[in-house]
Amino acid sequence: MKKKLLYIALCATGVLAGTTSCSDYLDTSSRSTVDAGFVFSNMTTAHAAMDGAYEEFRGFLNSGVFGDGLFYSNDIAGSDIERHPEPFKNQPGRHYPETFYQNGTYTSQYGLLSYLKEDGIYADAFTVISKANAVISGIEQTDEFKAFDTQKEPSPLSQLYGEAVALKASAYRELLKNWGDVPYAAKYGEVPEKLASRDSIYDVTLAQLQKVEPLMYDLGSAPYYDKSAKNYFSKQYVDGLIGRMALEAGGYQTRRHDITPVDGEGNVLSIVALPGSKDNDDATYGRRADWQKFYELAKTYFKKVIDNPGTAKFDASEGGFATFFNQMHESDATYADESIFESPVQQGGGNAPRPYSLGRPSNGGSKNAYPCKSYSQGRINPAFYYGMFDPNDERRDLACTVTGSTGKGIETLIPFKPNSKASGGGISCNKWDENRQKTVWTKNQRKSGINLPYMRLSEMYLGYAEACAATGDDADAKTYLEKIRNRAFPAGKANTDEFIRKEGSVLEAVIDERGFEFAGEGDRRWTLIRTGLIGKKVKAIKELTAKMIDGLKTNGYYTFDNGETISDYVWTKLVDGKSLIGHRLISAAPAGADDGSDAYAIQHPGWRGQNNDWESYGLKYGTSTPKTNLAIRGLYKHIDPNGAEAKQLEAEGYKKVNWGIDIVNNADEYYKYLFYDYDYVSAPIYFWPFTPNTITNGGFTNGYGFKNN
Repeated sequence: MKKKLLYIALCATGVLAGTTSCSDYLDTSSRSTVDAGFVFSNMTTAHAAMDGAYEEFRGFLNSGVFGDGLFYSNDIAGSDIERHPEPFKNQPGRHYPETFYQNGTYTSQYGLLSYLKEDGIYADAFTVISKANAVISGIEQTDEFKAFDTQKEPSPLSQLYGEAVALKASAYRELLKNWGDVPYAAKYGEVPEKLASRDSIYDVTLAQLQKVEPLMYDLGSAPYYDKSAKNYFSKQYVDGLIGRMALEAGGYQTRRHDITPVDGEGNVLSIVALPGSKDNDDATYGRRADWQKFYELAKTYFKKVIDNPGTAKFDASEGGFATFFNQMHESDATYADESIFESPVQQGGGNAPRPYSLGRPSNGGSKNAYPCKSYSQGRINPAFYYGMFDPNDERRDLACTVTGSTGKGIETLIPFKPNSKASGGGISCNKWDENRQKTVWTKNQRKSGINLPYMRLSEMYLGYAEACAATGDDADAKTYLEKIRNRAFPAGKANTDEFIRKEGSVLEAVIDERGFEFAGEGDRRWTLIRTGLIGKKVKAIKELTAKMIDGLKTNGYYTFDNGETISDYVWTKLVDGKSLIGHRLISAAPAGADDGSDAYAIQHPGWRGQNNDWESYGLKYGTSTPKTNLAIRGLYKHIDPNGAEAKQLEAEGYKKVNWGIDIVNNADEYYKYLFYDYDYVSAPIYFWPFTPNTITNGGFTNGYGFKNN
C-alpha cells in the first residue's frame, strides 16, 4: 500500500505558515535514521521496536491520560454524575479546569503550570507519536510494504504496521480531546510545529485507520501474541477506534476563532454552532456541517466489532455487566472477556492507578495495610446516586459505594464532609476494590496489578446505538440499548420504553444509558461535550442538587421522584459478617424484602464488605470473630431521629451518624462549585492550556483566553 497522506492543506489556510512547502506534506518518505534493513529484516526485531512503542504508550495511558494525570484531574471528576472529594480551594489547579474555568472567566488567571508541567503529558503524547512514526517509516522502507495495496489477507508485517498506525491515532485522539487543535507530525524525524486544524487531523487519521484495518488480524488470531492476550491493537481495536474518533470528529467541540477549520483535503469547513449556545473566550461551540457522514462511518465500524468481536465476549445474561469487573480483579495474567484492549499492569510492579486514584477508598497506610491507601479522586454526585439511578438498576451498587476500608480489614462509612481516602468526600466509585482481588498486594500502594480497560464491547454496543439514533435509525438503536439495559436489571424490570419516554428520545436515552453503564469510569464528561448535551445535563443536576439540599435543610430528608430518600442521619453498627452470613465480602445484594436483620443491613447496598481472609496476609484482628462489616439503616428511607425506630436501633447497638447533614454543612462544595458559575449556554472551555515552552518552541499561542507566558 503506497502511503499517500491526505492533504491537510495547512499552508492553504495559513494555519501552518513556515518554511515547509505544502507539497512536503504529500511526501512521507522517511528522514529517519531507522535501519529498516536490520530492524525489519525479521519479525523478532520488528516486534522489539513495536514493544518499545507500546511501553511508551502504556506509561502515557497509565500516568498521563487514562489512569492518573488528566483523567484523574478532569474526566473522572468533571461531569454531572462524578465529582471530586476534597475542598475546592485545596486543588485549584485541577478544580478550575474541571468547572470549565468558572464559565471561562478564569482562563486569563489560570497559571500555565498550575497542573501540567513542561515535560509532561503533552510531550509524552508526542514521544508516543514519534515512536509510532519510527515503526511506520521503517516498515515503509521494506519490500513487503509495496505489496500492501494488493494484499488480500493480513500478514505479520502488515499487522505490525496497523498497530503502529493505531498507536499514533490513539495518541492523537487524546491530544485532540484535551487540547483541540495541535501540531501534526506526519513522519518520523519531523519536529511538529504550528497548530493544525483538528478536523484535518481527524480526517487524515480516520483514512489511515481504514486503510490498515483489512490488513490486521482479528483479536486472538495475531501471530506473536498469545491467543488470550488483549494488550495489543487488533482489527477489532482499530474498528472501535474508528468508531470512537468518528463520533468525536462529527461531534460538538469548542473551536478557536483564529484557527481556520479545514478537512483532510484542505477545504475550508462550515461549522454550525449548537442552537442556543453563545461564543465564549473568542471560541464557538459547534460541529462540522457534514457531521452525519462521520456518524455513518461510526455505525459501520462499531457494527463490525459487534458482528465479529474476535476473542472478546459480551455477557448478555442478567447480571452480566458484573462479569467484566469480577474478571478485572483476577490475576494480572488474565484479561476480561469483554475487553478489546487493556493496558497491562504487573502486580507489585508499575503504577496501577485505577484502585488508588479511582477505586473504593481506603484509609490504609502507604505500606503494609489491608488494603493499602486508596485516595479515590473519583466520587459520585449524591443527587445522581439517589435521584437518577433506577433503584432496580443493579449497576448502582457496583458503580457506587457508601463505604470504604479502614485499612485494617474493617468497613467504614464514607462521610460527605470534604476529604480524601475513606475519611470523607462522600459516595465513591466502586468498580475497583483491592478487597475483591483473588491475590492482594499489601506491601505498598499503587501496586495492585489491576489493568486499565481502555476499550470493551459495551462501548461498541452503545456507540453503535448512538450513531443509529443520531442518523434516524431508532429501531436498531433501541435493540442495542436494550441489550445493555436487560443485563443490568432483574428480569422484566428494565422497562426500556418508559425510559425512552422519560428521556424524550432514543438518542438521549442512549447517552444517559452510557452514564449508568460507565458511571465512575470518566466517560461522561467527554460524551456530554461532544453530543452537545453538557449544558442541559449540568443544569439538570444543579437543579436537582438544589432541591435535595433545600429538602435536607427544611425537613431533614429529601425524597426523589424515583422514591429514594436521603436523610440527615443514618444508623450504623459493625458486626461479624463471617459469623452472620458466612463471608465478609459482599457481591450483588440478595433479593428479598427487608426483614429488619443485621444480615440484610450488611448486604444492602451490595458490592462492599471486606476481603474474606485478610488473616492469610498477616493481619491479626486479635479475635476469631472480628466485627468487619458495617450494617446500615436509614440509607434510603427517613428515620425520625427522635422516633421509636431510632430508639430501637440504638438499643440494638446502632449509632446515629451524620449523612446528608454534611452535604448541607458543605453546600458550596456540592452546589456552588459544581461547574462553578457555568451558565449552561456559553461555549464550554474544557481544554488544557499549552505550557510556556510548548508555545515558544511550537511557534503558536494559546487560545480560549489563556495566557501565553
